[in-house]
Amino acid sequence: MSLASLDKLLVIANPYAQSGAGEEAAREVETRLAQVAQAEGLDPQEVFAVKRTECRGQAEQLARDAVAQGFQTVMALGGDGVIHEAVNGLMAVERELRPVFAIIPIGSGNDYARTRGIARNKPLQALDQALNGTVQTYDIGCVNGLYFNETLSFGLDAAIALNSMESRKKDKAHGTKLYASNGIEVFTKQRRTYAYTCDLECPDGTHKTLEGEELIFAVQVGPTYGGGFKICPDASPQDGLLDICRTVKEPSLVYTLLVFFGARLGLHKNTGVVDFHKVKSLVIDFKDEPPCQTDGERLTGTHFEVSCVPQAVRIIG
Repeated sequence: MSLASLDKLLVIANPYAQSGAGEEAAREVETRLAQVAQAEGLDPQEVFAVKRTECRGQAEQLARDAVAQGFQTVMALGGDGVIHEAVNGLMAVERELRPVFAIIPIGSGNDYARTRGIARNKPLQALDQALNGTVQTYDIGCVNGLYFNETLSFGLDAAIALNSMESRKKDKAHGTKLYASNGIEVFTKQRRTYAYTCDLECPDGTHKTLEGEELIFAVQVGPTYGGGFKICPDASPQDGLLDICRTVKEPSLVYTLLVFFGARLGLHKNTGVVDFHKVKSLVIDFKDEPPCQTDGERLTGTHFEVSCVPQAVRIIG
């Protein structure tokens, strides 16, 4: 392992991630980094720092200020929330000055890490990947000026994600089973559609108009959401495009649930209930405000301008 290869490293840790597992992981990572520094004959205080967040938005500010503090690599330790904040902080830095990014995923969904093949909820293994890994560039999504790492969704799938976040806070539950159980509750008790019109910018620069009564509308950088549901199985975070999965018909409740659980393995593709699009950007307007989330964060409104920012972040791992 080599700390010198990361230049000066800032670890932004959420100690409250995964019901407190973030603090234990932060301590393990801090200890291992100190050991590596000493083995390389380096002063730990000169080559890395671990800063714990105490409130919402702090991770974004720490990442935004990293370059000014002399850090060339930023590592986010925690769940999707701290990773989302850190990416937004990094995107505020000019591209040529933007630090390299790494993650230690300690969370319930971990879809961003899953897409990139990074060890999930195994902090020392993920750290080893960062210390021994290679740097690759990845795309980022943007909605109304807010960046997202993996997913943006509207409608019932957004309601499921938001309900799952609330359940984690109240019951300390987590994982795919939590997302699935919330899916059953939302589909059975909150089932409704949202009328929309949408303008798509296609990969060749032409435009296409979509409209409908939306049950699910997901916009993906990578293939999965909800802790591994393959909503857009063919999505790539390195192709400069966003992938869309949307419902094109409203099936019965029983069939909806079958499609929902089939999406865990990407089996919903050939059901005739959904269709898929690859786009550079889209503008979508809803008649009524739908549930909306991006990387687990709630968004409000009826008008959304969405685009892909190609090769926006350099990630090591």
